[in-house]
Amino acid sequence: MQAINLDVYVVTDRSLTNNRSLTEIVEESLKGGAGVIQLREKDATSREFYNLAVKIKAIMEEYPDSSLIINDRIDIALAAKADGVHLGQEDIPVTVARKIMGPEAIIGATVSSVDEAHRAKENGADYLGTIAVFQTPTKEDAAPIGLEGLEQISMAIDLPMVAIGGIKVENVAEVIKHGAEGVAVVSEVMCASEPASAVKNLLEQVNRARQGEKK
Repeated sequence: MQAINLDVYVVTDRSLTNNRSLTEIVEESLKGGAGVIQLREKDATSREFYNLAVKIKAIMEEYPDSSLIINDRIDIALAAKADGVHLGQEDIPVTVARKIMGPEAIIGATVSSVDEAHRAKENGADYLGTIAVFQTPTKEDAAPIGLEGLEQISMAIDLPMVAIGGIKVENVAEVIKHGAEGVAVVSEVMCASEPASAVKNLLEQVNRARQGEKK
């Protein structure tokens, strides 16, 4: 598998960009130190999704330590030569994705419990993403697992995990202390007037939290 930097994991949402260019927001995020861009397009046609993925992949060539992950769509990930795919519980199984994409692809899985995390690991996932840790407008259909749920999964599974859902600069330290490898954010970056600064601030908090753990 390719190396993946999960410290600050940016998930895109064009509905939150206030008509700004998504490609510009992505590039600013990368300048700020984002390790992953997950392209998430629930409403785009396949052609639109593919074209956008190709554009973002081209931008990311200038940031070789970053990874482009496609949400749900294995076909788009392969066609655009993305680094991998992220799959939810209702998407194509991780085992099938691994057979299609091969051993080098990065495959992430969303989990909400220790049992789901165990299955994801057994099926070949490289990293885990939680369902929402805190309440958030972008994940209204899922009850938050909270810091306790995050810690339970982290302690049970030895795969790196990113926390998502209501993540802000103020609570980054808490999720890192409770076992997250990094933080996944949507609105915190998509809505930011200065995405690069937003990512830098998040990254700074991740690093501070880790240093605190080492003391």
